[in-house]
Amino acid sequence: MVDVDPARKGGAAGQEKKSESLWETARTVVYAVLIALCIRTVAFEPFNIPSGSMIPTLLVGDYLFVSKYSYGYSKHSLPFSPGIFSGRIFDTSPERGDVAVFKLPSDNSTDYIKRIVGLPGDTIQVRGGRLHLNGKAVPRRRIEDFVLQDERENFHAVAQYEERLPSGVTYRIIEKDGDTGPLDNTPVFTVPEGHFFAMGDNRDNSLDSRVHSARGIGGVGYIPFENLVGRADVIFFSTDGSADWWEIWGWIPAMRFSRFFTGID
Repeated sequence: MVDVDPARKGGAAGQEKKSESLWETARTVVYAVLIALCIRTVAFEPFNIPSGSMIPTLLVGDYLFVSKYSYGYSKHSLPFSPGIFSGRIFDTSPERGDVAVFKLPSDNSTDYIKRIVGLPGDTIQVRGGRLHLNGKAVPRRRIEDFVLQDERENFHAVAQYEERLPSGVTYRIIEKDGDTGPLDNTPVFTVPEGHFFAMGDNRDNSLDSRVHSARGIGGVGYIPFENLVGRADVIFFSTDGSADWWEIWGWIPAMRFSRFFTGID
């Protein structure tokens, strides 16, 4: 009969238990990552707003969920946009007025967010600051001024309007330079089949479908259906940026609680 050293036996069992515990932890982490990737690909993806092109609808520092299933799926629904297939599957066309995230057509990698105002076959023109859709001016109504903060943290009152599309969708826009800005008079654009026309709600500070790439100058132009990532549905968090990540004492005052979990019109 061979004696087994109890200490050695216990040590081996302890090592085995430790290895099993590490494996279980690693497996749990892998499962969590796979589930998160699945949700991000199929259901919702979070985005944050870094610029003011969609003011007043979206503010710098808003964090929002984009529904990936709203328009079906393309290669851009997947992380890093792998070219494993072309076109869309389970596709549903956007509606005029949707706020959509898309990949910039000129590089197919940069995320942009704008409002869809033109569908395939539509004619679009801006004249004197007024959006014209299929030859008719889109109604707009002057409402209270919007208080806009500039880069130097100065506040300015700018003209704000409520615009109403033929579908009945209404939303607010601002015209900080009035109706005489560089993009307030455009040629007539005819939206090609399989493409969409998008504009920012901050009409005088938005690089959008009114600007086409030409002579090496980047633009947006018409947006291919394949480039749509999803529809912006809800703001889940918002901060005014007045507190850095390490300024814990400033986190609460910086949060815009009134914008938490609000729908996007």
